[in-house]
Amino acid sequence: MFSGKGWLPVVGTWSERLSTAIKIIGKLLQRRKEGVGGQRLKIKNALSDLDKPIVVILDDIDRLATSEIRDIFKLVRLTANFPNIIYIVAFDRDRVEKALDEQGASGRDYLEKILQVAFDLPVVPSDMLHQQIISALNNVLNDIENPGSPDEEVWPDVLMEIIRPLVQNMRDVRRYAAAIHGTVISLKGQIALADLLTLEAIRVFLPDVFKLLYRSIDGLITDSDSARHSDPAHLKAQVNGLVEVAGDHSRVVESMINHLFPAGGCHIGSASYGNSWKKEWLKERRVAHEDILRLYLERFANQNLQAVMGAEQAWKHIADRDAFDNYLSALDPEQLQGVITSLEIFEGEFASEHVVPGTIVLLNLLPLPERERGMFDWPSRISVTRVVLRLLRSLNDPTKVEKAVCQILPELRSLSSKLKLIDIVGYQERVGHKLVSERMASEFEKAWREEVRSASVDALAGEHELLRIFLCMKQAAGPSESPFKIDSSPKLTLALLRDAYDEIKSQAVGSRAVQRSPRLFWDALTELYGDEATLKERIESLKAAKLNGADELLELADKYLGGWRDDLFK
Repeated sequence: MFSGKGWLPVVGTWSERLSTAIKIIGKLLQRRKEGVGGQRLKIKNALSDLDKPIVVILDDIDRLATSEIRDIFKLVRLTANFPNIIYIVAFDRDRVEKALDEQGASGRDYLEKILQVAFDLPVVPSDMLHQQIISALNNVLNDIENPGSPDEEVWPDVLMEIIRPLVQNMRDVRRYAAAIHGTVISLKGQIALADLLTLEAIRVFLPDVFKLLYRSIDGLITDSDSARHSDPAHLKAQVNGLVEVAGDHSRVVESMINHLFPAGGCHIGSASYGNSWKKEWLKERRVAHEDILRLYLERFANQNLQAVMGAEQAWKHIADRDAFDNYLSALDPEQLQGVITSLEIFEGEFASEHVVPGTIVLLNLLPLPERERGMFDWPSRISVTRVVLRLLRSLNDPTKVEKAVCQILPELRSLSSKLKLIDIVGYQERVGHKLVSERMASEFEKAWREEVRSASVDALAGEHELLRIFLCMKQAAGPSESPFKIDSSPKLTLALLRDAYDEIKSQAVGSRAVQRSPRLFWDALTELYGDEATLKERIESLKAAKLNGADELLELADKYLGGWRDDLFK
């Protein structure tokens, strides 16, 4: 065990001596015929011949099991009387005394009979322990490239109300510092640093509370608005369970809930927080948001959080039209809509320099690449128009919005994107947000209609919302404008049928399967052509042209011409 360690400074010298002594003792014990007394005498004489005593250091005895603690002190009691053997034992007195307690015998009395000299380590002053915690944290975090963003408002409170009460001695400081090092590195700055350091303290020093965190997510993060639609009693029970399992540290856990999980604080008498706070928590990477809490607990960024990460990168480029366009265009089509939607979390930081380049890039992305959409997911175009609205609204001045629109419109590549912009700033019922004067809104609309009239058949057939464009032309034209006539080109008719195509999604009661049924916006097509007879003529012309990709649409159109109608409530 000790061979080969003679080269070690200090330890080596003593290990070699101890090895020699053990060999002597071993040889003597082999001579069993001499009896125990004779063997003991020879061991005593051999140890007496050593030029220096053997010092045996036993540290952290209190961390052993109760039976192991008893065995250690039996060994010390039986061998401590030999000459030139000195035992230095380090332990937590309360823990060891309890382990040595036996029925009718005091562990403290047992210790006093064995130990000749006792040294009690002085209590570390509170200020010094506080400084040691700060120093240990700085030493750990200074070597990490991206530990996360500090929160100067949250950190002082969580340090004094949560971390400091849990760290009792220097051993705790070392345990805590060792624990946070790996966690901070693995999370790569994706969680607010104050939140992460607080949860690590809970994990290290209150493992029973930490174990319940995952099962208490709903209670901790459900805001007061959402709680009205769930079971408040169930949520309250989850939060109270965390406090109860904390025992003597219940105040610490209450502080954790109030500072890290404000939405859950209402269950322990604190203020209520509504749904509007979620964007801020997500942006600041607070564990008060479910996606961030799950990232900490599961070490996996879900789809929503990945979109937010992408939006953070996009946001860095939004003032630079080319860089913003290049970043969004390079994204996977499955990620693009989520990233654009997540740009809303930066609404409070939208400024005038972001409006024109950001709006041009976003509207020119339409239509976004097709992706699988759930029954209740909103269309991708809404993700774009919501961000565009917030960009324009940030100008907070009709004159500035009018100037921005005049800069944006010539840069948009499609008539449908231009119409969306005009609708957003205008006065159309249920669509417009009245961001410009009525006069300018009317001028924008009239100029757009003139542009539609002058567009070629090929250009119109390439539009992605042709049906809406034509309906707008028919419904909004002023009395002084010439009537809008739809070209009879089969190519244009096919483009209209494609744009009028949709699917009805439905689910049977008790089934998770989504049923899809094709349909056409037949009433809109009929309104556009004036009557079904004219529509039928255009469809017959399309059949005669035998254009590629028309067969399924023509088959569906024939069903409508034969009297069939889709049932939206089937």
